[in-house]
Amino acid sequence: MENAEKLADLVASRLFVELEASGRHVHVTREQAMVLFGHRLTPKRPLSQPGQFLAEQRVTVVGPKGEFRDVAVLGPERKEAQVEISLTDGRTLGIQPPIRLSGDTKGSPGATLIGSCGRVELETGVIAAQRHIHLTPEAAKGFGVSHGQQVKLKTLTERSVIFENVAVRVSPDFAPYAHLDYDEANACGFQKGDLGRILP
Repeated sequence: MENAEKLADLVASRLFVELEASGRHVHVTREQAMVLFGHRLTPKRPLSQPGQFLAEQRVTVVGPKGEFRDVAVLGPERKEAQVEISLTDGRTLGIQPPIRLSGDTKGSPGATLIGSCGRVELETGVIAAQRHIHLTPEAAKGFGVSHGQQVKLKTLTERSVIFENVAVRVSPDFAPYAHLDYDEANACGFQKGDLGRILP
């Protein structure tokens, strides 16, 4: 029985990738964390990607037309700040975020971050994350895809859809997950634990 379950898990891992919905969140530098909170980020709980965590700290993100309070801050600290929102969030803030992969913030709009101890003015850094799939090299080989490739992803959800232009990101430091923002997750009726299939 145990061997059959292991075989089933192995087959599933070669056919499907688990979906995750990524809500609005913020990444900050060590220096910005000191300004915002008076100390470095404090881990609250680990995230699905190894080494990443949800911090105890929260911020208010302020745009030209509106704001969001209690926005999640993810750690560890980065070399550059980044605010990831959905296109719907952008309308509330009065910001039109470009659709980019994480880390690609050149020419993007900025926002104000307000923490418990101070505030930081970002000239750039606000993006809507391009939908993407994190894979280990082994998983990428099993799916027959490579880093930087654009694929289609069929969601096995209540309102199944096929997303195009899904970026493949490969690293031995990753755990296999497909990341959608909340606009995309709501559109396909996502529920925690749902799977997707990479299409040729």
